[in-house]
Amino acid sequence: MFQDEKRTSIIYWLIIGILLFLFVYLLVKTFPYYGEVFSFLWKLFTPFLISCLIAYLLYPIIEKLHSYNIHRGLAILFIYLLFFGGIGYLIYRGYPVIVHQLQDLANNLPEIIETYQTLIYSLYEYTSFMPEVVHDRMDQFFINIENSLDTLLSNLLGGFTKIFDMIITITVIPVLVFYFLKDYDKIKSFLKRFIPSKYRKESSEMIHAMDDSLGDYIRGQLIVCLFVSLTALIVFKFLHIEYALLLAIIMGVTNIIPYFGPILGAIPAVVIAFTTTNSLQLVIFVIIGIFVIQIIEGNLLSPYIVGKSVAIHPVAIIFALLLGGQLFGVIGMILAVPVLSIIKVIVNHVLAIPVRR
Repeated sequence: MFQDEKRTSIIYWLIIGILLFLFVYLLVKTFPYYGEVFSFLWKLFTPFLISCLIAYLLYPIIEKLHSYNIHRGLAILFIYLLFFGGIGYLIYRGYPVIVHQLQDLANNLPEIIETYQTLIYSLYEYTSFMPEVVHDRMDQFFINIENSLDTLLSNLLGGFTKIFDMIITITVIPVLVFYFLKDYDKIKSFLKRFIPSKYRKESSEMIHAMDDSLGDYIRGQLIVCLFVSLTALIVFKFLHIEYALLLAIIMGVTNIIPYFGPILGAIPAVVIAFTTTNSLQLVIFVIIGIFVIQIIEGNLLSPYIVGKSVAIHPVAIIFALLLGGQLFGVIGMILAVPVLSIIKVIVNHVLAIPVRR
């Protein structure tokens, strides 16, 4: 009997999952028709979402300090000042450098592309024996890359220089985080009121399971990505690579993406190293440096800091990464594993309910 109920439940949730996937797919495809509404809502709720995430990541640290008999208010104030003081200092020191490097890269892009094209022509000579169709495909591929780089640089430069548009968000987030941390328990109690009494136990267990699976993973990944960015910055500075800070940030951000992230982060560094110096030896040193960083990250840091908090089969993770990349680009790939982890906890929890009953 229990087996029949479980089988029916699996089929039911499988159908729900397929319908949900189709709904999201249609939502993405029809986005241009209602994009302005979502753009407005996104700008409105972005400070709240960012503040919720920061408060969620900082709250366990505050609880740990409180367990050492430190007053909760002092713990909140200490972590709050330490976090935002550190972020403010990094922005103060790094923001002008990033803007300058972006502007310099945008100005030197034609020269870089010219060097890059020389490399492509050499590649054509080595592949002259191949059919013309292959060369046409290569031309189209490289043209797409050049257009994408130009668009990306323009968007990044525009985003970093629109400081007045960011002022409201920057000033609101610290205030929201303070109140979220201060009233964390009250907010949880308030949200519980919307859950029917008979589902509160299951909902509480499911939320705790999500927290155990996701919280440590996100905190661990952020620490690991910070390590990758700092070590990459040191390596690039030591090798005198141009745009070192920008490339190090790209490596750190893309490192959040499992499997594909280190490759995506390494490509800009290798391309910039070659096109700005024309030194094959320097490119080899850059590749060796990135390889050593990834060995340390993959074999020493991630197993101990991130651990096995997200116990999902690699095939499922790769599928989620490809799906997220197709739907939402790089942002989709970054969010793929956390979303997949939440879905896994929900499905496991829902499937386990009939068995307990």
